[in-house]
Amino acid sequence: MRAYAVQALIPAAAGTGEYYRAARVRATVSGLNGITDVIAFTGDASWGGYTMVAGRWIDGPGEAVVPTPFLAATGTRIGGTVTLNGLAEPVTVRIVGEVLDPRNDGMQVFTDASTLTPAHPDLTETSHHLVVTSGTEVTGYVDALNKDLAPLGVTALAGGPDTGSDMVLTLNTLSVILTLMLVAVAALGVLNGVLLDTRERVREIGVHKALGMTPRQTIAMVLTSVVVTGLVAGALGVPLGVTLHGRVLPAMGDSVGLRLPDSVIAVHHAAELLPLALGGLLIATLGALLPAGWAAGARTATALRTE
Repeated sequence: MRAYAVQALIPAAAGTGEYYRAARVRATVSGLNGITDVIAFTGDASWGGYTMVAGRWIDGPGEAVVPTPFLAATGTRIGGTVTLNGLAEPVTVRIVGEVLDPRNDGMQVFTDASTLTPAHPDLTETSHHLVVTSGTEVTGYVDALNKDLAPLGVTALAGGPDTGSDMVLTLNTLSVILTLMLVAVAALGVLNGVLLDTRERVREIGVHKALGMTPRQTIAMVLTSVVVTGLVAGALGVPLGVTLHGRVLPAMGDSVGLRLPDSVIAVHHAAELLPLALGGLLIATLGALLPAGWAAGARTATALRTE
């Protein structure tokens, strides 16, 4: 009775937006060893952080979505069927989508609760998931909801999706960190090259200073010496980076038995690649700033005496 009371209370609470319930059932699958977790949803759970790799989300009874490792282990594909055993009666579901979800080694089946009702009518042991309506303050909503749930011995917690979206976030974060590291290494490489070149040309710079070159003009001279290199590096680096991205990320997913969604694989549109190509110029400029400042600050007499 407590479960039914919670199910009635949450949708009626002020500020509740989208809402679904998830029940976990243990079953066996034909052609697969061991126990498989079957997650049965009541309500639309497509917004709950389940990142689709291929196909579509479940739209009614008799349908299921599964992670990539499940497809590989059972030798099935989207459009095929699997039979869930170990319940009151066997249940056959048709696979309509592939989802990114590494939990439980990817051995899970996601389906609608109505699919399991004839074979497992007791789906009261559920978890509840919701989002608040626009303008609702989350902390206040949770506090108010917990007051209503307290007599039932249930506690609501604020949180976010804990499914495949976390992996996508992790991959994106890792990509950002690696990008920043590569930018730093590239800038240090430019710094080293320009510094050596500037020190070799210090006498020439001294002559220019003696003829009236200002510090600003000296900085501009050093920076312009890396412009062509930066533009060429960007023009070559962006296509090469796009090609490597398209090969490396899928290989990373394959190494752990996962197929990554387009949201991870897809790179920027062609119109967005031009600013990225100018990134080579930006990195070259950043790397040359320190030697340019050193050259501008060098005393003319000292530069002229340098061999």
